[in-house]
Amino acid sequence: MIVAQAVGRALAACGVGTAFGVVGSGNFHVTNALVAGGVRFVAARHEGGAATMADAYARMSGRVGVVSVHQGPGLTNALTGLTEAAKSRTPLIVLAGEATEVRSNFHIDQAALATAVGAVAMRVGSPEEAVSRAAEAYRVAVEERRTVLLNLPLDVQAAPFEGSIDVPTTAGVSDALPASEVGELARLLGAAERPVFIAGRGARHARRELEELAGRAGALLATSAVAKGLFRGSPWDLDVSGGFATPLAAELIRGADLVVAWGCALNMWTTRHGTLVQPGAKVVKVDLDPAAFTAHVPADLGVAGDVARVAEALAARVAPRPGYRSPEVAARVRAEGRWRDVPYEDESGGGRIDPRTLSIGLDDLLPRERIVAIDSGNFMGYPSMFVDVPDEGGFCFTQAFQSIGLGLATAIGAAIARPDRLPVAALGDGGALMGIAELETVVRLGLPMVIVVYDDEAYGAEVHHFGPHGHPLGTVTFPPADLAAIARGHGCAAVTVGGPGDLAGVAEWVDGPRDRPLLVHAKVTAEHGSWWLEEAFKGH
Repeated sequence: MIVAQAVGRALAACGVGTAFGVVGSGNFHVTNALVAGGVRFVAARHEGGAATMADAYARMSGRVGVVSVHQGPGLTNALTGLTEAAKSRTPLIVLAGEATEVRSNFHIDQAALATAVGAVAMRVGSPEEAVSRAAEAYRVAVEERRTVLLNLPLDVQAAPFEGSIDVPTTAGVSDALPASEVGELARLLGAAERPVFIAGRGARHARRELEELAGRAGALLATSAVAKGLFRGSPWDLDVSGGFATPLAAELIRGADLVVAWGCALNMWTTRHGTLVQPGAKVVKVDLDPAAFTAHVPADLGVAGDVARVAEALAARVAPRPGYRSPEVAARVRAEGRWRDVPYEDESGGGRIDPRTLSIGLDDLLPRERIVAIDSGNFMGYPSMFVDVPDEGGFCFTQAFQSIGLGLATAIGAAIARPDRLPVAALGDGGALMGIAELETVVRLGLPMVIVVYDDEAYGAEVHHFGPHGHPLGTVTFPPADLAAIARGHGCAAVTVGGPGDLAGVAEWVDGPRDRPLLVHAKVTAEHGSWWLEEAFKGH
């Protein structure tokens, strides 16, 4: 056995179940060792796609993601996906060959690249430390929720390995809770008249505990975008807080006198640049990472600990009270709590469909057991707001870096994590064309995916940001592209939608054998920019 094989076997022994990548000479042996150890390997067509697939897989499966890449250009190709994962604190391990000879064409400072985008750089420096370094990379990914680059120098990879594949078990999260902070939060909940809970990614495992506590405290329930669906079915669910919030959700969150963020940093997206937190309202953050307490909207109180355990401890200390919950509020949530309940003027016509009408139509047609992945861009709020999901396991939102082009790969990773659900990829035309190589991956894997392209024949965010000021737009607008024909060329079924009546083609696919993925080429109206992008540009 050589070192590369020992590293792969060690990671398999740690518990890795699925890996993604593009194989070259520098990662050939470690990838095959993963497979020999029982790990499923999913070959992508581009390293950027592979990294994003691994990120999405980790988010939706709850397991460590692994991506395997060639030295040098394999790593640089993956860099955007790795940046998204690092910013999102996704537990992810990047296995990369490393050319340490400075005269090699493949040589770059790979550790510096990882550090620059927020990942943790590690290296297997000798045969003796191969297993321990692999196990440490796994531990850091799991316990510290970090993206880890494990560099595998080519000469070390090829060296003989004579040890055993014995990996230590991870220590897990401490059971200790900060008693004084928990007590202060119990006091604040007991005094609040209009409490609101906003749950983020760090709370996706804690629905039961949060709903029980919220019921005792009389709190309304909302989520950040990445935790959309967590409280689906609750009569007190306001859905997403922030740029995607309904008018009712924004109104009620602004009215809160206590906002408790559970595993949620309350960034500019979630709070509309802080405007959803009224002056005088108390802000509490419960998070495993104390750095979150001072980020974005600073907390009046920070409680370090696992969300479920903190909520469970509080439930025994908070006396039942009505809080923000009343028959009037419940009636308003029923009547106004979803975007499809908000009246709008349908602008479909002239061979183009209003993206709101499109999204509502898809929501009605597609099976409820779905997992929706969203790319970035001017279009992204329409599927995020109008296409519902059954729970927190139904929405995958790789948006921490705001890169377009990640959506299709995100949907692939999510689909592999949740094969029990219909995968739905929502893309803009710009992002779809950036990631189009992975259409072949969708077909090759036999995924029954619905790929919806909201096509305005432009980089719409730039059109609506610069167009009103009279700037020329020739650099950000494009002639029509027959995306349906491109999809058929890859082996997909495809329909072109220019009006509500064309959605019948989607219904036919849903009712059929679903033996091929479906691409929905939606020619959407583009007269207006999106209000959520206007919010985003405030941060530029």
